Amino acid sequence: MSDIIISTENIPLVDQSATPAEPSTPICNNLPPKKFERNEFGLIRDCPVNYVFNDDGTINWRKMINSKFLVPNKQMFEKYSRPIPKIIDGLEDKELLILLGGIKELAQIRGYESVDHIVTCPSNDYVVSVCSIRWIPNYETEGRSITFSAIGDASSSNTTTFGKNYLGPIAENRAFVRSVRNFLKINILSQEEIPSTGVSPEAETLNVSGDLLTNTMQINNVSWEKVKAKLIEEKFPDSEKFNSTYDIPKFKQFELIERIKKKNSKKKD
Repeated sequence: MSDIIISTENIPLVDQSATPAEPSTPICNNLPPKKFERNEFGLIRDCPVNYVFNDDGTINWRKMINSKFLVPNKQMFEKYSRPIPKIIDGLEDKELLILLGGIKELAQIRGYESVDHIVTCPSNDYVVSVCSIRWIPNYETEGRSITFSAIGDASSSNTTTFGKNYLGPIAENRAFVRSVRNFLKINILSQEEIPSTGVSPEAETLNVSGDLLTNTMQINNVSWEKVKAKLIEEKFPDSEKFNSTYDIPKFKQFELIERIKKKNSKKKD
């Protein structure tokens, strides 16, 4: 029998000293890396957020906004034919906008118990949302829970072509951001509040719902003179120039409607 010769030239060598690879096992970790707690003042304890305080001891929520959520108010610069700045440094509050993420972050830092929306449709292409946020107690509210509401609206005249298909969600977002920033005393508009026409919501006058306010006033025996005097007393912008309910901005009209109804309801009680 002839000998069989096997060549090892093309056979790969195996390192016998190498440790065989073990199958990877997924690590199950259901514990958060950090537990968030609040101190006796209602502020988050041991967090990376640095609270900024005013001279009177209250929190300066304006300065608590993360700069990554602030952008130039493009429409304002375009309105006055000014170049749009690349950075926000040196811009005034009226020249800025807050992104929705910044509003949500502030709300989480402040702390709230619930967010509720009441949505109505006065007409086919007009949606109104009232957002009520119940804020948790802190030292600024003397340890009491506070519910704060604001109104947001969306229509074919203050949304883009794409947004006309989502009037409900847009109205809800606008109501939410207004409720947050008004409660926290922030005077910078949110990007959600800017209509496509470039007109500020505060300057946008009503062309549809003026009748709603007028009807509410008539039902509750409230005169136009009394409403106008109240607006002037509260120093609402340009209220001295108002000649009818149609001159009042939409968001303010619905606020007045709610106030009139609430006051009349208390009288009945």
